[in-house]
Amino acid sequence: MPYFICPNCKNRSIDHDRRESLTDPTAVGCHRCGFGFLFELMDDYYAAPGTGMVVCDADGRILAAGRGVFELTGFPEDELMGREIVEALHLEGFHDGQDPVALALEWGVRRLGEQCELTAATGTAKPVTADIFPAYDDDGGLLVALTPR
Repeated sequence: MPYFICPNCKNRSIDHDRRESLTDPTAVGCHRCGFGFLFELMDDYYAAPGTGMVVCDADGRILAAGRGVFELTGFPEDELMGREIVEALHLEGFHDGQDPVALALEWGVRRLGEQCELTAATGTAKPVTADIFPAYDDDGGLLVALTPR
C-alpha cells in the first residue's frame, strides 16, 4: 500500500491507486490543506511538529517549501524556488563529509537522521536533523524533512 505525505501540512494518507478517484486520472492532492500534490513514501513517516519539508526535483532544485520551512530558515518560499537545496540553505557539517542529498539522488535511497547545519536568512547556523526521501515516480526528486535539534 503506497504511503503519502503532504509536504505542506504533513498530513499522512494511503491511496491504493495513486489517483484522485476511480474516474479521475489526476494524481492525489492534499484534502486537508489543498496542496497540489502528495509525496509518495516507501514507509509511513511521522514528521515532528517543528519539521519543515522541502520538495526538490531530480537535480536537487527546490520545487516547494512547506509550512515550517520559513519558521526554521527565515527564507520565504519564493526566495528558495529553483535553487539547489544544499546551496540555498547552506547545508553543511555532514557525517564523513558526504552530502546526503547527493547520495539520495544518485542511489535512490533514504537517508534518515542525518545531522547537519543550515544557515538561516539571518546568518545564524542552526543544527538540524535531515530525513531525505527519494521520489518513486518517473520525475524523480526528493523530499527533505528538516527538524531543528
